[in-house]
Amino acid sequence: MASRKTTTPRPVFPFDAIVGQDEMKLALLIAAVDASIGGVLVFGDRGTGKSTAVRALAALLPPMQAVAGCRFSCDPARPEGLCDACRDSTDLVVATVPVPVVDLPLGATEDRVAGALDIERALAQGEKAFEPGLLARAHRGFLYIDEVNLLEDHLVDLLLDVAASGENVVEREGISIRHPARFVLVGSGNPEEGELRPQLLDRFGLSVDVRTPTDLATRVEVIKRRDAFERDGVTFLANWAEAAATTREKILAARALLPAVAVPDVTLENAARLCMALGTDGLRGELTLIRTARALAALEGDEVVGVPHLRRIAAPALRHRLRRNPLDEAVATTRVDRAVTELFGA
Repeated sequence: MASRKTTTPRPVFPFDAIVGQDEMKLALLIAAVDASIGGVLVFGDRGTGKSTAVRALAALLPPMQAVAGCRFSCDPARPEGLCDACRDSTDLVVATVPVPVVDLPLGATEDRVAGALDIERALAQGEKAFEPGLLARAHRGFLYIDEVNLLEDHLVDLLLDVAASGENVVEREGISIRHPARFVLVGSGNPEEGELRPQLLDRFGLSVDVRTPTDLATRVEVIKRRDAFERDGVTFLANWAEAAATTREKILAARALLPAVAVPDVTLENAARLCMALGTDGLRGELTLIRTARALAALEGDEVVGVPHLRRIAAPALRHRLRRNPLDEAVATTRVDRAVTELFGA
């Protein structure tokens, strides 16, 4: 009798072993602490560890509690966010599941992303037969879009609607299905291949630029670690297990501290002054800046948000919200840094 083969999951490169790219790693950690920030946009060269970092962070996070058997991995601790089936159940069984990381391919159809309704079954049997899509799978996890700047317009519109409401609605022939869909949206791309639609760009909480390392020592270290991981992933993961445990505990501690972190009025005023100096549209810049600074403070164990937190996170929170000024050719990061220096000192 032939033995049944068991497939073991492929090891994921450790988050802490990623060399450099500190701003990208910090942005992802902040998004893991507070999902309400709005996700992370990573623009830069190919082969700089963008997708590696996303999958590494998800593998680093502790498992989450979910309703057993729920197609949407509903959170039993949040009754207001349950799907209809879980809300109607009188006996919810809790299970531990990994944090999902779902890839949204550029060529995906709307049915694959949002889910599909079986109209014939619904009309013939009166049942709302629904096949969940990628948005359902990504609920409470990460939705990753590589080359997000090449995403088709109808999918962009869908993502904008879901990001605004936290709920996915599928309607066909007068039949409607809705389910919770809250996730950390992570997009990556190469700016040389096209710009991102302003509506979607504004929805990302943080924007990070990554570049190929230019110094010899960093490039050599990247090659050494990647080669060691590919030659013996089990040993490599074991060598980085302690660092992973430390980072995991740091995330959990930050999540616990986050509700208690205070934001004084003077910090709110400083955030508003910075956004006014940069001419950002609307108030989303201030809100994102404050939320990001609060999550950063929680990560660092600080109970009060101050200028050091605003200074450190200003560029990723604001660089993608600046208007283009034909009289000022300075790149967005330089403009933010210059405004920070003028307001808060060198």
